[in-house]
Amino acid sequence: MDFTNKVVVITGGSSGIGAATAIYFSKLSAQLVLVGRKENNLKKISLYCEKAKAVKPLPIVADLTEDSDVERIVTETIDHFGKIDVLINNAGVMSMGGLKDSNMEMYDKVMSTNIRAVYYLTKLFTPHLIESKGCIVNVSSILGSKVTTNALAYNMSKAALDHFTKCVALELGPDGVRVNSVNPGFVKTNLLKDVGLSEDQLEMLMKNIVCRNPLKRQVEGDEVAALIAFLASDKAKSMTGTFLNIDCGSLLSP
Repeated sequence: MDFTNKVVVITGGSSGIGAATAIYFSKLSAQLVLVGRKENNLKKISLYCEKAKAVKPLPIVADLTEDSDVERIVTETIDHFGKIDVLINNAGVMSMGGLKDSNMEMYDKVMSTNIRAVYYLTKLFTPHLIESKGCIVNVSSILGSKVTTNALAYNMSKAALDHFTKCVALELGPDGVRVNSVNPGFVKTNLLKDVGLSEDQLEMLMKNIVCRNPLKRQVEGDEVAALIAFLASDKAKSMTGTFLNIDCGSLLSP
């Protein structure tokens, strides 16, 4: 796969799956726009990507829950590169708890980041994606279809994102724009640290999940990145409205 002269926008590009995806695409010669909230992390990943193929990314520090920041991402991308070929909606937040032990502030934060921001950013980029006959890859989760009780708002947001993928694929297909989703299982990233889990708790969670999935291992960030790159490439030119699970068989386990 080769993304030379392709402009790829990655939200949540400063850590976790987003950072792994940025590095992966940089090795495929993509022209990257990396969006994140943490400026220092964003600079580090941008520098790493530049060293890979001497293609300097455009880092954009932004909060996706702010409409003005979302609008600025589109403006800066088009002003700098003149186009967009691939939009990767990766940024997301998680909150733990169900109805009995959560609050509306947590719910609003999850929905604002995981759904509203994706909707608005995709809407604003759509005319440019139609012009380039580009594509969209949404980073969802197996928790959009696997029922659990300890992350209700997050699970709901990913179920909504999956439906968004199918609806937008149907709408934009006639315009030549493909829309697909990757749905990872457990990937050890800062997403879980941000909800307050300690390193010991993360290790315990990982062991609990790994021991129950058929392959007895966790998903690695670069594996997700490779799947995203495949969906964004011409190798997947007949694929749209598709969810690709990468979960070590977690959906097979009770």
